[in-house]
Amino acid sequence: MNTGILAAVIAYTLWGLLPIYWKALQTVPALEIMCHRAVWSALFLLLALTLRRRWEWTALVRKSRRTQTTFLVTAGLLSVNWFLYIWAVNTGHVVDASLGYFINPLLSVLLGLLFLAEKLRPWQWVAIGVAALGVVYLTLGYGAFPWIALTLALTFGIYGLLRKIASLESLEGLALETTLMSVPALIYLISLELAGQALFGHADAVTNVLLALSGVATALPLLLFAYAARRITLATVGILQYLAPTGQFLLGTLAYREPFTPARLVGFSVIWTALLIYSLEGVLQARKQRINRP
Repeated sequence: MNTGILAAVIAYTLWGLLPIYWKALQTVPALEIMCHRAVWSALFLLLALTLRRRWEWTALVRKSRRTQTTFLVTAGLLSVNWFLYIWAVNTGHVVDASLGYFINPLLSVLLGLLFLAEKLRPWQWVAIGVAALGVVYLTLGYGAFPWIALTLALTFGIYGLLRKIASLESLEGLALETTLMSVPALIYLISLELAGQALFGHADAVTNVLLALSGVATALPLLLFAYAARRITLATVGILQYLAPTGQFLLGTLAYREPFTPARLVGFSVIWTALLIYSLEGVLQARKQRINRP
């Protein structure tokens, strides 16, 4: 198997299994978990950059106010996304969270149209329209606005849009974001410790280890994905990216027995149809470009 494909499959599988990790920390408040995730991720990524001697990017950050502002915003979006995802998993909303990451690719296409003047092909318009119908049906049929899914999709979609136009590579960018996130996160964790409310260091050994390894659990799939993205086509990435929300969805319905009503089944099926249209269109377009290439 192509090493790029293997790395991508492992990365998306790890993301798909991530609810198991957060469920194991269910006794810890979501905000505390998120703060540990930010601090330990920053330490892990800064260590990785030190070992690889990749610090030249810091000069750009110091000189560019635009870069500083962009990554302050992306750090904020990532904080909201991480917190909401952890909270959703540990309050029995894994299926809702998975829906957000099913919707995200289509939302990213729409954001590219609105803000990057990217052109949509006819079948991409159809896919977005069908997905919108699915969201409307879920809202009306299930009787509740799917705010968890749409907030996750929107925060990650805007995050991806800003990272697309940002000047730093994925590893350096995430290191900067988690460093920015770790400052308020560390202040909050210290305040919990001083108030006698912190769980880290006072809980059982398994909880302490899982909190400390949350940085590795966060950064490892991203590093694998960065490796894969340079070695496989975007069409392949587009297909494989659905492994993660599929894994989350299966965990939510089969392992955690979250309710999956007929109304949800219809709504999800409409959105899955949109993703199928979008994916097939991408594959056929990539094949057409290869055939027409001189």
